[in-house]
Amino acid sequence: MKKLIISALLFCPLFANAVSSIKVEPIENRALPSVQNVRSAPHDLPIITWGGDIATVLANGNQSATQANSLFKDAGLSFRLKREDVFEEQIRRYLSGETPYIRGTMSMINMAAAAAKGNDSVTPVVFYQLTWSNGGDALVVKEHIKTASDLCGKTIAMNYDGPHLNYANKVLTDAGCDIAKNTFVWTKDLTGTDESPSEALREASVDAAFVIIPDALALTSGGNVGNGSEDSIRGAKILMSTKTANRVISDVYAVRNDYYQRNKQEVETLAATLFKAQEMLQALASQKGQDYQALIGASAGILLDAPDAIADTEGLLLDAEISGFSGNMQYFQNANNFRNFEQVVLESAAGVQALGIIQSPGKVLKAELNYALLSGALSNTQVAEKPRFDATTVARVVERRQKQNTLSDDTIFEFEVYFKPNQKVFNESLYEEQFQRVLELAATYGGAVITVEGHSDPMAYLRKKKDGSSAFILNNTKQSAKNLSFTRAQTVRDAIIGYGGQKGGVMDASQFAVIGHGIANPNTGLCGVDPCAPKTEQEWLSNMRVVFRIIQVEAEESVFAPL
Repeated sequence: MKKLIISALLFCPLFANAVSSIKVEPIENRALPSVQNVRSAPHDLPIITWGGDIATVLANGNQSATQANSLFKDAGLSFRLKREDVFEEQIRRYLSGETPYIRGTMSMINMAAAAAKGNDSVTPVVFYQLTWSNGGDALVVKEHIKTASDLCGKTIAMNYDGPHLNYANKVLTDAGCDIAKNTFVWTKDLTGTDESPSEALREASVDAAFVIIPDALALTSGGNVGNGSEDSIRGAKILMSTKTANRVISDVYAVRNDYYQRNKQEVETLAATLFKAQEMLQALASQKGQDYQALIGASAGILLDAPDAIADTEGLLLDAEISGFSGNMQYFQNANNFRNFEQVVLESAAGVQALGIIQSPGKVLKAELNYALLSGALSNTQVAEKPRFDATTVARVVERRQKQNTLSDDTIFEFEVYFKPNQKVFNESLYEEQFQRVLELAATYGGAVITVEGHSDPMAYLRKKKDGSSAFILNNTKQSAKNLSFTRAQTVRDAIIGYGGQKGGVMDASQFAVIGHGIANPNTGLCGVDPCAPKTEQEWLSNMRVVFRIIQVEAEESVFAPL
């Protein structure tokens, strides 16, 4: 269990003052330094307070300055690690030539690109993906917010220029919200002060906040429902963390274009060394030996200014999904990956523009690296695809929630697909738009279970009951409708997985749970214990549907297949 508070960073006052919201100023309008040539080496290599940066600490020899016999030194590299969590300060150092490198989420890189517009020499060239956030960030809501769509038009707190920009935009747009109708409370700090999103959530006018996971756990009494004691807010809960939305926040390194063009070999060497460091980090983490303990202690000092914050530093690492060589290949080289570089760049640029952080997107380039050469020093460049979920346990959890009528309690998104009477084929030509939406949601919310729920027309049952058929016949009719709805849902599920394969993507069948509701939950409603009879053809057709529900199951630890 992660600790509720990162001791080196967090201080949560018992009685918060009113949080002042920062006025959004597009990056193009801020007083940034003029572009200067890059200074001579050694350069600062920026890092942030995040588990993915532990590999960089390892590569540098567990110190801020590159050590002898370290991975960087052996590769002919020399850096000073510079922790900088205020991204505007990174942009300043980047433009002024203090360092050619910049480190942030893809939303942040789009900020740098907007600041660089009109000067190709400082266009950011992304050359390495460190991690995906996989549990380190969360959306905490008050008790009146039940699903993501309830956030439409509401007031949301978020750190100015922070790591949650694309997270917020993606969740809101996927929920069908017009982001322009939301009100945002922008806070100066991400965590640890009374000018943070977690403190802003204490204001009566604020409905939700994007926070880091330690704050989320504190606000919700350890990840449950806040009971109002200690630092929790009564009724607050985690609507969704990046354990569910595990392909939204992408942490990367980029380099100035002018420096990249003159020093491609250095950038390739840096990428190759980070591949090696990430592979070594994963091996050390699995062994938990002395070298691992030394690394975690050093990282605690560098990332948290607290060498004794071992558990907190391990928590940071657990919340980061290391990309490594195979992840970078998927991100940069696989055009069929639904969450590749091109997709995330466009999406995050649109997000920061919608939020007013930039006026218009700038260019973000992709480095052309020789991956075959870079993989030479690695022991394993392949990761076998395997199911992420235990299908039997998923079925059991979904069945239990169905019986308890609680499926909707953890629903993040849902939408419906309608079909015609007696329809048994669900192909791309009929449902391409809906299929594409399912594929994108499945890829983005890879930690969520997708239920495919079939519903049937109740007219046959209602006619037989009106004619006075026996209970035996009526029960058989109900069961036949349930079987039909299950078959249709299964057919739709199989069609979607097949469609994904045609598009070149790999769909994980274990992520989908099929349910046949039969006539139990008609769109036309219930009249007593029976479905209401449709009054129009439109109402009749409305009952012939498959409902897709994206549900959060991260609290059900046994749902996930062991690594």
